Amino acid sequence: MTTSTTTTTIAAVPVTGGGELAQVRRRRRLSPGKRLPAAQLIGPVLFLALWAAASAAGQLDPAAIPAPWTVLKTGVHLWTDGTLPTDILTSLRRASSGFAIGLTAGIVLALASGLSRVGETLIDGTVQLNRAIPTLGLIPLFILWLGIGETFKVAIIAIVVYIPIYLNTHSALSGIDSRFVELAEVQGLSRLQFVRQIIVPGALPGFFVGLRLGVTGSWLGLVVLEQINATSGLGYMMFQAQNYGQSDVILVGLVVYGVFGLASDSAVRLIERRVLSWRRTLSN
Repeated sequence: MTTSTTTTTIAAVPVTGGGELAQVRRRRRLSPGKRLPAAQLIGPVLFLALWAAASAAGQLDPAAIPAPWTVLKTGVHLWTDGTLPTDILTSLRRASSGFAIGLTAGIVLALASGLSRVGETLIDGTVQLNRAIPTLGLIPLFILWLGIGETFKVAIIAIVVYIPIYLNTHSALSGIDSRFVELAEVQGLSRLQFVRQIIVPGALPGFFVGLRLGVTGSWLGLVVLEQINATSGLGYMMFQAQNYGQSDVILVGLVVYGVFGLASDSAVRLIERRVLSWRRTLSN
């Protein structure tokens, strides 16, 4: 009986020395490791290097896919003659206006639907129906309602933005553990305290996922909308270049769209890491 007890006690003692170090190393291998500085730029830089190498080797048709230095030269020319700055400012104004409206609508609707059964009954089904309808398919109807000017473009961008923000924020609100709600009731928290201490921290991860999708969606929608009865903007510039077979101008527009999209997504991710620094996840 004594021998059995002793054996059990020894088995429960953690292994020290080389065995423990090996276990720690095995655990560390499962993690993705430290975040590389400017890791998001490695892929684009590698793509640019391959593009330049293929162009220099004559593997790409210059009429279809100009070399990077040709695109850069065209971009500098468009910038110096004032065309590119005007188009960029116009596109930024449209995207930011639609994004601001969509962001506000997504947050308000998600809170109203996620914190109230009545709100969920009235709002969630309508948003899910809107989600099932292709947003760009609403363009002809919105043109009839709002005209063919700037208003319908901003409205379509707002719809593209609010849907992912609503869906992800509402999902995060619905996924909050009910035990936190019970704890808040036991502690006697007010409605405002409950929202600040339970709802906001619980909904932020999902909100930031929706925010990133919304930022990307605003740029994707803008590409199409600026080719419809527009007189300025990056999409209009690309549409005109298509009519004249100027592939280098089209690539300038795509590069600018890509730079703005990557920069805005990186800004959201940076804010997310700072706001949610209390979380212990693989990303941080």
